[in-house]
Amino acid sequence: MTDSTFKRYALAGLLCVGVATPASAEVDFSGKTISWVIPFSETGGSAKWANFFAPLLSEALPGNPTVVVKFMPGAGSTKGANWFQHQKYVDGTLLFGTSGSTQFPYLLDDPRVRYEYKDWNPVMASGTGGVAYLNPEDGADFDGSANKLTDTDFIYGSQGATRLDLVPLLAWEMLGMKVEPVFGIKGRGDGRLMFERGEATIDYQTSSSFLKGSKELVDSGKATPMMTWGALDGDGNIVRDPTFPDMPSFKEVCEKTEGCETSGEVWDAWKAFFIAGFPSQKIAFLPAGTPQEVIDTYTAAFQKVADRPDFAEISAKRIGKYPLFIGEDAQAALNTAVSVPDEAKAYVKGWLKKSYGVDLK
Repeated sequence: MTDSTFKRYALAGLLCVGVATPASAEVDFSGKTISWVIPFSETGGSAKWANFFAPLLSEALPGNPTVVVKFMPGAGSTKGANWFQHQKYVDGTLLFGTSGSTQFPYLLDDPRVRYEYKDWNPVMASGTGGVAYLNPEDGADFDGSANKLTDTDFIYGSQGATRLDLVPLLAWEMLGMKVEPVFGIKGRGDGRLMFERGEATIDYQTSSSFLKGSKELVDSGKATPMMTWGALDGDGNIVRDPTFPDMPSFKEVCEKTEGCETSGEVWDAWKAFFIAGFPSQKIAFLPAGTPQEVIDTYTAAFQKVADRPDFAEISAKRIGKYPLFIGEDAQAALNTAVSVPDEAKAYVKGWLKKSYGVDLK
């Protein structure tokens, strides 16, 4: 993926809000209940993302239907995505929400994947960030670099190496840190609970989950923030996350850590999967076969949410300061999220096999 591609994508985030698609007056959800299915547990960032948007969407859709968030965790979201693949349009009362942990197995040709993004209809996508943090004892050795952390054995609760967790796992390895993942948790919220119980000594959460849960650990002295993964500027460069401007990005920490490089094959692979997993991480879909007038109705409703005078303020507090992609921009964001260079894919597949015994042909 070239810098020009990065630039076009980043600029799309600045242009997406404010372009509404007219909805059909014939679509009316009065008296109906819309199920918004999330393929993770109710404790993670995707749950907080959907729970934030659900009541706003209810207000914006014609007929003000009840929007209920439901959870279908399993196999790092593959279970729910495989289920959604078989759902067909009935009456517009089913939404499905994915995350980077749904995108990555698809990108890596995981044999458990039985879903095809091309069959689905994206109506909204939003970016997010991520914050890595340490237990206070080890956090005392963090000085903006990982130089004093390389002799420590860390434990991390993980959904799986082929999920979104590959971004932090590869980042920590690039820093020379020894992080042992405990695989099998159903959502990042479960990883936070492991950290709180002392069963894990390092953790990361997406921005919404950090703001809602992990920030309390930091404020009470039970966790020490280490870094964010960063964000993209208009030229495709990784800069500080706008939601956490006082925290260094992974790139900054890497530059200060001996042996960590911000150029070359490994960096390019990490950056490619970061871009696929975070700037358009969470996406809301309607199922295959949904009529265009229903798609247009949802597009207009999400645009109405984005146009609320208080949206910037309330979203910053709940899900962070990130672009919102609607309608055609949501499709463009999806295209970016499920596209990585072949070289990056090959490197990550080799790394997964070498580091975790995951063999993806």
